[in-house]
Amino acid sequence: MDGVDKTTRADAGAARSAGRTRTRILAWDLTALVVIGVLLVGALWAASVVAYRGLYSPEAFVSRYLSLLSEGRAADALAVPGVAVDSTDLTAAGLPATASEALLRQAALAPLSDIEVESAVDEGDTVTVTVSYDAGPHRGTTSFTVERAGSIGLAPTWRFAASPLAVIDLSVRGSMQFSVNGFAIDKRQVLPEREDADPLADVPLLVFSPGLYSIAVDTAVSTSPGVAVLSDKPRAVIPVGLQTQPTPEFVAVVQDEVEKFLTECTTQQVLQPTGCPFGFMVQNRIVDAPTWSMTTQPTVALEPDGAGWKIPRTEATAHIRVDIRSIFDGSVREVDVDVPFFLTGAITMLPNGSASIQVSPAD
Repeated sequence: MDGVDKTTRADAGAARSAGRTRTRILAWDLTALVVIGVLLVGALWAASVVAYRGLYSPEAFVSRYLSLLSEGRAADALAVPGVAVDSTDLTAAGLPATASEALLRQAALAPLSDIEVESAVDEGDTVTVTVSYDAGPHRGTTSFTVERAGSIGLAPTWRFAASPLAVIDLSVRGSMQFSVNGFAIDKRQVLPEREDADPLADVPLLVFSPGLYSIAVDTAVSTSPGVAVLSDKPRAVIPVGLQTQPTPEFVAVVQDEVEKFLTECTTQQVLQPTGCPFGFMVQNRIVDAPTWSMTTQPTVALEPDGAGWKIPRTEATAHIRVDIRSIFDGSVREVDVDVPFFLTGAITMLPNGSASIQVSPAD
């Protein structure tokens, strides 16, 4: 009996030891599962945070818009929620209701680079996202206001609370044509009056913000140095004035036309050629019709004058030959003299691109 009791007690001890071992193993397994579960939850949370920041946050929304601009994808940028505007939106924002959309295209975009989100400030109903970027040689900073637009599943969607578009209010004197970032525009294409557009009328042009816009004139008639405009503030009106200068080729054309006009004047065999800037006065009678010629043609220069050009007061010299009979004694005197005179001129650019030149006496 003693042997049996000893064996029973040994078996019971072994069973208790095995039970404790299984309990410890189970505890370790449960602990490992809990740890793995915590790690998985943490990884999922971290992944969701990364996905939110990279895809669904206000910062990601604004960064996507700037990326489209940097890639020249104007149509896609314009389709971003809250970007496109109509005349009612423009009026409400204090912008010109007739602002043209001509520059909201790929051909008029300059690239952006080194785009960085500087901050995102939650203001309750809206979030203000500030970004910095390089636009050509300029480092710019722009702030955008965005708001919730809805959601896709659990992910939020966003829209611009106020359009990021701005307006360049452009005044170009001396030309109906100009270019923006190399994209050619005619005022008559973008102003509501079309062919009847006032050459001096300002041209309001919608532009993306941010954006760098280089405006220049380079035509056969006039030219101007380029002026760079950085549109870095949404809904801003940016006034830009451009005064062109006549090209040497255009000045040469005007010079030639003035010389032809004056030469034509010399064919009139009268003392005061009609419509011409020179003439000769006598107190006596002339024997025969006078003969005119040009001794010195004027050296034409052009100056800006509103939408056109003017010839400033310029000297020239004509020559007259005429015989004059005295009313007192009947004697005849030959007049063979130079006749200095001064002229001015007005040059008006016509809708078909030609120029109307009017020469007048200066005195």
